[in-house]
Amino acid sequence: MVAPDTREHRAPPEARGERVDQYLARAFPDLTRSRIHGLIEAGHVLADGQPAKPARRLRGGELLSLHIPAPVPAVPLAEELPLAVLHEDRDLVVVDKAAGMVVHPGAGHASGTLVNALLHRVKDLAGVGGELRPGIVHRLDKDTTGCLVVAKNEQALVALQKSFKTRAVEKTYLALVHGTPPAEARIETLYGRHPVNRQRFTGKVKEGKQAITVFRVLESFDGAALVEVDLLTGRTHQIRVHLSEAGHPLLCDALYGAGRKPKGLAAEAQEKLGRQALHAWRLAFAHPRTGKVLKLEAPVPADLEAALALLRGDKAAPAEVAAKAPARAKPAARKKAAKRTTGRAR
Repeated sequence: MVAPDTREHRAPPEARGERVDQYLARAFPDLTRSRIHGLIEAGHVLADGQPAKPARRLRGGELLSLHIPAPVPAVPLAEELPLAVLHEDRDLVVVDKAAGMVVHPGAGHASGTLVNALLHRVKDLAGVGGELRPGIVHRLDKDTTGCLVVAKNEQALVALQKSFKTRAVEKTYLALVHGTPPAEARIETLYGRHPVNRQRFTGKVKEGKQAITVFRVLESFDGAALVEVDLLTGRTHQIRVHLSEAGHPLLCDALYGAGRKPKGLAAEAQEKLGRQALHAWRLAFAHPRTGKVLKLEAPVPADLEAALALLRGDKAAPAEVAAKAPARAKPAARKKAAKRTTGRAR
């Protein structure tokens, strides 16, 4: 159990005019700004003995007291669920998320999530985010498989979130898409919610955040292609949206590719797969404690390999098919793709 913690800090004169929450996030870099905001809202931050508000402006010289209560038990229950672990140490765990597994409990998914599984596996979790639960650094859609990082303590969470935000993490995906895309391309657009369907996102907005996706075709089939995707930014649904708006939605993507009706082997592959054809294949990032670069790879899942085998006309036994892995694009091709742009550049 993590013990409660009380910290005091005297705001210097040069802090005059700064918001309390912004200043404390700098003063205590081991805590996320959202964590500090939550502590302020809960009345756990005092300025000269009086409860502070997040937007309070400092005069300079105040004594700021920050109380971090002991973590409360997490609402989700620990569940013994299958969980493939690619790497684990005292700071983090990287899992190979299965298709159909939601990352954390929410509406309609009170149990059976990755968080439920981690609560069972990791017995001594730090109070990341104020609860005894793993610190989810980033998310994958329910039907997307592959590498997902979870922090075990607040320091690791802050460092990993910074790495993802500053694009210091290499994220490579495999996607099975409709049609015949160009051999390689870079898609760079502004990005935001769809103006009509709020469940969707789009790269066709006049204002929004920058989104960059680079892809290379690894294999071409009749009516479909296997592409390797480098995700240079991490927007919600980004790969699904960019490839769909480029004319090549993922197979089985009900939200962004429902209008595509493949024929022949592509139709059979889509029926066999039954979920959006996206796999978080490789991940590389600096370890938050040691700085050593961790390189992880999640094996291509059996359902995606089966769909690929069908498209290839491969008659190998399932065990032999599952042992195959897509070839890595040559460095020269990757460099060339990074220079070629489709979509609207920011």
